[in-house]
Amino acid sequence: MNTLFDKIWDSHVVSLIEDGPTQLYIDRLYCHEVTSPQAFDGLRARGIKCFRPEKIYCMPDHNTPTHDQDKTIEDPVSRKQVDTLAANAAEFGLTHYGMMNHSNGIIHVVGPEKGLSLPGMTIVCGDSHTSTHGAMGAVAFGIGTSEVEMVMASQCILQQKPKSMRISVEGELAKGVTAKDVALYLMMKLTTSGATGYFIEYAGSTIRSLSMEGRLTLCNLSIEMGARGGFIAPDETTFEYIKGREYAPKGEEWDKAVEYWKTLKSGDDAVFDKELTFDAADIQPMITYGTNPGMGMAITDSIPADAAQKSLDYMGFTHGQNLLGHKVDYVFLGACTNGRIEDFRAFASIAAGKKKAEGVTAWLVPGSWKVLDEIKAEGLDKVLEAAGFAIRQPGCSACLAMNDDKIPAGKYSVSTSNRNFEGRQGPGSRTLLASPLTAAAAAVTGVITDPRELI
Repeated sequence: MNTLFDKIWDSHVVSLIEDGPTQLYIDRLYCHEVTSPQAFDGLRARGIKCFRPEKIYCMPDHNTPTHDQDKTIEDPVSRKQVDTLAANAAEFGLTHYGMMNHSNGIIHVVGPEKGLSLPGMTIVCGDSHTSTHGAMGAVAFGIGTSEVEMVMASQCILQQKPKSMRISVEGELAKGVTAKDVALYLMMKLTTSGATGYFIEYAGSTIRSLSMEGRLTLCNLSIEMGARGGFIAPDETTFEYIKGREYAPKGEEWDKAVEYWKTLKSGDDAVFDKELTFDAADIQPMITYGTNPGMGMAITDSIPADAAQKSLDYMGFTHGQNLLGHKVDYVFLGACTNGRIEDFRAFASIAAGKKKAEGVTAWLVPGSWKVLDEIKAEGLDKVLEAAGFAIRQPGCSACLAMNDDKIPAGKYSVSTSNRNFEGRQGPGSRTLLASPLTAAAAAVTGVITDPRELI
C-alpha cells in the first residue's frame, strides 16, 4: 500500500523524465514580495503570462512594518519590494492582498484560515516555511525564485521525489507542553539535518490530539530538521477547521470533498523509507541555547557538554550552564510558527493578572488581520493591555531582520519564531526559541522561567 505522500504526489504527476525529475502539477502558488520580483521579470522577458492566474495568491508579509501600516513605508528597500509586488500582481491579473487589506497577513497564516490550502493539494511558495500548509493534509514545500517563475508559466514544477519518513509521537502531552515543544524536541533528537532528503508524515495519538493551530506549528518547523516538508493526514479536526471558510467547498461540493479527503491516509501496510517513534511523556517545555533550531533542551536541563563552542561564544553561554533565571531583553510572540489565535490565548493565560517585567520589550504580532479580530472578539487584547502589553499589526515582524522589528546586538530575545541563526532577528542578536507559554513566562518575570511554575 502506498503512503499518503505517494497518493498525493502520484496523483499530481504530469510526466516522468527518464533519469531526471518529475513534472508535478501544482494546485496553489503563494507569492510574497521577497522571492517573486525576478520571477515576474522572467515572464516579462519571455513575453508570457501566468498560465493559471486563478491559482496564484499574492501578499506582502516579510517587509511590512507592524505599526502605522496606513502610512508610507519609511524604509526605501521594504517600500520598493511591497510596491513592486502590488504592481506585478496588477499587471499579471493575480489576486493580491496588500497592506491594510483585511485579508492580508503572513502568507502561511492566511492560506489555511481562508480555506485556500486544502487536503490533497500540492502547494508551493518561494519560502521555506511553506511546509506549514502540510497541516491541512497537503504536500507543501518551499521553492526557489526560478521555480516560482516555472510554476507561474506552466502551473507545473520539476522536482525529484523525496524519500518518505513517518514520525509517530504517542501518548498525552504533559501540562505546559505545546506543539512548539514537540517540534523543538524532535529537532533536538534529529538535528537540523536528520530529515534531509525526506518528506515527513507526522502520526500517532499525540499528533491526532493536536489542534489545527498546533499542527500548523509542527509542520512549519519540518524544514528545520532538513526535511523537504512535513504533513499530517486530514481527519475530523481538519474538516471542522476548514468548514465554512471563505474558499472552502460549499454545499454538495463540500460533501464530495470530505468524502475524498477521508481517503487521504497511509494504508496500514504502507512502507516508509524511515520510521521513528517518540513518547510524549519524554517531552518537556523546551528552549534553544545555540545558533540553530536543533540546539535545544528541556528548559530545566543544562547546556550539553558537546555543544558547539562557536555557538556558545556567540550566545554568551557556557557548557553545563542552566538557563533558568537568565535575564531576557526582548520577547517576540508571532511569526508563521506561532502567530495564531491559540498562541495568543496561551500567552494571555500566563500574562493574565500579572505585569510585563520592567526592562523587557515585548512584541506581540498576530499573523493576520483575522487573528487580530479574534483576539479582540475574545477580549484577549484587554487582558494583555492590562498586563502592559501592546498588540501590533500583522506581519512577519521580528522573525527575520527584514523590517523595523529588529533585536539589537547582544540582546537576548525569547522568540516563538522558527530560526535562531546568528543575526536572524538583527545583527548580533541572540535568539532563544520557545513556545508561547515559555515566552509569556519570560515576559512577566524578566528572566527565563519554566512556564509550568506560572500555569
